[in-house]
Amino acid sequence: MLIQDFGVTVWMGTPSYALYLLEVADQMGVSLRDTKLRIGIFGAEPWTDAMRQEIEERMGVKAYDIYGLTEIIGPGVSSECEAQNGLHVFEDHFYPEIIDPDTLEPIEGDGEGELVFTTLTKQAMPLLRFRTRDITRLHRETCACGRTLCRMERVSGRTDDMLIIRGVNVFPSQIEAILLGIEGTQPHYQLVVDRRGAMDDMEVRVEVEPSFFSDRVREMEAFEQRVRGKIEGVLGLNVRVRLMEPGAIERSMGKAKRVIDQRQAHQKT
Repeated sequence: MLIQDFGVTVWMGTPSYALYLLEVADQMGVSLRDTKLRIGIFGAEPWTDAMRQEIEERMGVKAYDIYGLTEIIGPGVSSECEAQNGLHVFEDHFYPEIIDPDTLEPIEGDGEGELVFTTLTKQAMPLLRFRTRDITRLHRETCACGRTLCRMERVSGRTDDMLIIRGVNVFPSQIEAILLGIEGTQPHYQLVVDRRGAMDDMEVRVEVEPSFFSDRVREMEAFEQRVRGKIEGVLGLNVRVRLMEPGAIERSMGKAKRVIDQRQAHQKT
C-alpha cells in the first residue's frame, strides 16, 4: 500500500522530526502533499515561523503549535487556534504568569520573561507558581477567533539553555531563524560550544542543500563567509561556521540535539 492510500489526516510530533520525514519522503520520491494529511500539530521544542512555513508548504498541512509540560499535564496546556496568533492557555485549569527569572518578580503587561503556572484543578500533585524555564509573553486581549483565553507567544528559548558566549546571550532559536533565511542551508544544525584558553568559542554546524554543496573550495569558502556574516550581523558575536554535507548531522526520533556544550568537560579536567 502506498503512503498516499492511508486515510490519516492529522500528524503530531516534533517539528524537527517532521522535517526528517520530509527528507526521507524526498529520498523515496514521495510527496507528502499528495497524502490526505491536512493538519499538523507540533511541539516539544522551539521552532520558527520560517520552519512552520516550510513544513506547511512541503507537507501540505496547516501547522499548529501545542505546548505542555510533563510536570503539569503533558501536551495540552495551551494550543493555537485557527488564527495561529499565539497559544490559548486553558485558564480553567492553569493560571499563567510571567516573572523575571532573576528577581522572580511578576512582569506586568506583555513583557517577556519566564512562564510560571499554578494548577487550579490538579489534585494528586498541585503546583504553585511552577517555573517552566520557558521564555515567552502573555497577551490578554480577545483573539481574532473570538476566544477570551489569554494567549502565550511561541517559546523563544529557555533560561537554562540560553548560551552565554563572551558575555552575549544566545538562544538556539535565534541561530535557526538566521539559517532558515539563508538560501542553500537546510534546517539541520548544531551549535558546538567550547573554550579556547580563557575565551568561549562557538562553532555553527549547518547542512547545505545538495545543489549548493560543492567540491570547489572557493565557492564553499564564499558561502561559509556569507553564513558567518549573517550570524555575526545579528548576534554581534564572532563565530566559526562549518558547512556539512546533506545528512551529516545525526537525526533524532525525538527532540533534536541542537547544542553540544563542551565547556563543562574542560572544567573537570
